Amino acid sequence: MVINISRKLLSSLALFAAIIIFMQDVSAKQVKYIEIDGVIHPASSRFIQRAIDEANDSEAEALLIQLDTPGGLMESMRDIIKSILASDVPVIVYVSPSGSRAGSAGVFITLSAHVAAMAPGTNIGAAHPVSLGMGQEDDTTGVMEEKVLNDAVAFIRSIAEKQGRNADWAESAVRESASITETEALELGVIDVIAPSVDSLLVMLDGREVALPLGNRKLELTGVVLEEISRTWRDQFLEVISDPNIAYVLMMLGMYGLFFELYNPGTVVPGVIGGICLILAFFAFQTLPINVAGLLLIVLAIILFLLEIKVVSYGVLAIGGTISLILGSVMLIESPIPGVEISWGVILPGVIGTVLFFLVAISLSIKAQKRRPTTGLEGMIEETGEVIEKLDPVGKVKVRGEIWNAKSTVGKLPKGSQIRVQKAERNLLIVEEFKE
Repeated sequence: MVINISRKLLSSLALFAAIIIFMQDVSAKQVKYIEIDGVIHPASSRFIQRAIDEANDSEAEALLIQLDTPGGLMESMRDIIKSILASDVPVIVYVSPSGSRAGSAGVFITLSAHVAAMAPGTNIGAAHPVSLGMGQEDDTTGVMEEKVLNDAVAFIRSIAEKQGRNADWAESAVRESASITETEALELGVIDVIAPSVDSLLVMLDGREVALPLGNRKLELTGVVLEEISRTWRDQFLEVISDPNIAYVLMMLGMYGLFFELYNPGTVVPGVIGGICLILAFFAFQTLPINVAGLLLIVLAIILFLLEIKVVSYGVLAIGGTISLILGSVMLIESPIPGVEISWGVILPGVIGTVLFFLVAISLSIKAQKRRPTTGLEGMIEETGEVIEKLDPVGKVKVRGEIWNAKSTVGKLPKGSQIRVQKAERNLLIVEEFKE
């Protein structure tokens, strides 16, 4: 009896201990974690904002953003910064791993973080704004650039001052494209800490106090669980089509599809695929610095190719279309930011493929124009037949098993004579005597 009681007691204690361990594991503090590697655009902006929302909803101890970016679009950057500054959960921006950088838009994002950190061997700076997709220069361009510059300076100074960072250096990063190493950034008060790894960063930040919208908060990072927020299929899809090379390929495929549909009405499938590709391409173009002149040159190239098919110009229109397509492809996306351009490895195959595609279409069109008609009145020309009612010079003939009114060019032809059609006028065939 005593043994049974002891066994039950031990079992209960073991179960209680397991529950305690489980509850401790469930209640363990979390630090949400994401990686941003590449250009800042609407797709990456949505992902970061979703991560901030998820960190707030789960009441995480902090959100850690590992950043490596050459820069990106101003509007996307501003949306990210708005979310960071409004977050009730501390946002840590960590420029890492070694060799990474926070350039252009990345400077603004790093300075806006509640904690800014960098790994050894990284750099930050060169935040001068650039005019994207203008495609022209006139007297107003300089004024607009100055307005954009002054706006960027005011913005970066405001976020630097709010987070207690070096606003003077921040201004120089915008006005003079100043760039510094992680050591210089720490010395100048641009960042808060240098850490060789995420684990060491969390240890160094444990107990640090940060200012949030609801007041100051001390980071409690001892024993936290690092949980990565993964990209959803939607995030991944938007990332893919935001690639300038993918957007360009989608546009070309869309044009091919629509051309096929126009050339062979009723095919349906090419038209549907082409329409979908064009819609996706135009969606991607909204996230990219598109040069309108480049886009118009590509449209002009397609028009010239189509005209070459309808109006044979002995290659003049085709040559013009090729030149227009090359220039348009090069000019389509105008950006000094690395990664926001169309690769020559995509442009050349695209241009060559398009030229070959239309050359084949043009050659088929020319052959079709030279081919003798086989239907209707025109299809009767050069056909042979037999007189079934004397031609004097008008009578009736039988051609292709059909009876036609006919007129002889050689005078009278008796019934049974063999004839050949010279031409057709309305419902009258003009014929001549045919001798084999």
